[in-house]
Parts: sequence; C-alpha cells; structure tokens
Amino acid sequence: MSSAGNTWRGPPRAGRALPWALVTPALGWTLLFFVLPFIAMGFSSLTAHEGGGFTLVNYSQFFTNPSYWQAMVNSLQVTAIVTVVSVLLAYPFAWILAEQVPERWQRLALMLAVLPFWTSYVVRSYSWLLVLAQNGVINRVLTGSGLTSEPLQLANTRLATVTGFVHFFVMLLTLTIFANLKQLSPSYRKAAADLGAGPVRTFLHVVLPLTLPGIMVGAFLTFVLCIGDYITPQILGGNNELLMPQLVMMQIGRRGDFPLASALSIILMAVVSIAYLACARWLKIERA
Repeated sequence: MSSAGNTWRGPPRAGRALPWALVTPALGWTLLFFVLPFIAMGFSSLTAHEGGGFTLVNYSQFFTNPSYWQAMVNSLQVTAIVTVVSVLLAYPFAWILAEQVPERWQRLALMLAVLPFWTSYVVRSYSWLLVLAQNGVINRVLTGSGLTSEPLQLANTRLATVTGFVHFFVMLLTLTIFANLKQLSPSYRKAAADLGAGPVRTFLHVVLPLTLPGIMVGAFLTFVLCIGDYITPQILGGNNELLMPQLVMMQIGRRGDFPLASALSIILMAVVSIAYLACARWLKIERA
C-alpha cells in the first residue's frame, strides 16, 4: 500500500456499476409497488373519513372498539394454532422424506408432497368446503355409518378455517424443514453416537437445534401468510368469526372508509414486524 504500484484501486468503474444495474429493477419495483403505496396508506390512515386535517381517530377506534380488538385476537389465535399444528405435522413428514425415503425416490416424493400447490388457492378452499359441508363427504360418512344421527357443523367454523390453512402450510413447512435436514452432515449424528447418545437424545440435543432455523423460517412464512389471508377465512369460516383481513375488507367494501382500513392494515403490519423481530435471530441466511 505504501508504493503506488501496489495500491489496490478496487474493481473498475464498470464492475462497480454492474451490481447496481442488476438490482435497480428490483429496487424500482419495490419503490413503485410497495414503498409509495405504503406511504400513501400511512398518509390516508391519519385522515378522517369525513375529511379534515390530520387525526389519530382511526387508530384510537381500534383500541376503543371491542369488535376491532376481538378481530385481532381471533387472527392471532387462528394464526398461532395453524403455525403450531403445521410444524407438528410437517416435521415428521419432512424427516421421513429426508431420512427414510431412498434418495432416488426423494425427488418424486417431494413432487407428490407439493402437488396441492399446483391447484388454485381458491379451488382448494372450495374443495374443503365440499368436504366439510352439511351434506359433504365427512358428514355423509358419519351419518351413513351411524356414528352421528345429525350432520355436524364443520363448515363455516374456526375448525374449517384452520383445516384449510394447515393443508396449505404443511407443504410449505415441509419444504423448508426438508432442506434444513438435507444440509445436516451425518458426522454430527456419528459424533453423538460415539459419545454414547441414543437416537432420542441425539435428536433432542443435536438434530432439533440444528434444524431450528428451517423450522423458524417456515413458521414465520406461515405466520405472515396466514394472518394476512382473506380468502380462506371468507370461504371456509363464513362470517361467524371476524378476522383482521375481513375487517379491513369490510371497511372498504361496505363503508368505503379507506382511512380506517389503512390504519387497520398498518396495525396488522406492525404485528407482523414484531413477529419478525422475535424470529430474527433464526432468519439469517448464513448457518452458524
């Protein structure tokens, strides 16, 4: 560095400009379709429905109106149930795919596992409605076998909403956990076995902690997609239980109250941001 001949001048100007040229379309897209709408939504949330100056009345309504607060509680409860059940179902499934299925069949098994992704989200929700309806498949089997005398109320309930969500998100979680399991070196288990650890102890103290990042990534994606979903609660849950996305759409569709809908949307985004901060330590790209 002391002599002019050894001074490193960095990459040439063209080389420095190339990364910016590649990332500019993505930055422009994000600015145009996320940042600017978000700023407009924030501005709208600070105005009254009837017009006038800036006000916080839309945010105060959320905390003073019990039905609005209950919608958030319902959303968090449904999302928590869906996330926990999906993780409990996806982990054994991903472990069987990664450890028990021969490697030459794993690609086919994965393709079959994600087969539901190939169909439309709306079609899958309506398919579940046909299964859970009063005259659906389950009630026909129950009444036909004599287990129940009357059809059960399965559709238009929280159970139906959770069932539809879990069916979708188990596949998503399976993919993230499977990828994490495949990255684990067999030497970890061999080292644990050499030290006298049994299969259960090896799983609890070696495999599970090392696959926790995959679980948390899938759980966070499940949380984000589930708490903001409008279609599944609307189709399978009916209008018996109000969730936050339905509440936002109600303000737009029935009342035309865009400021209140904007405030509710920003509050929902704040909840997602809190969930991200809680999971941030596991959402890193690099492996520890």
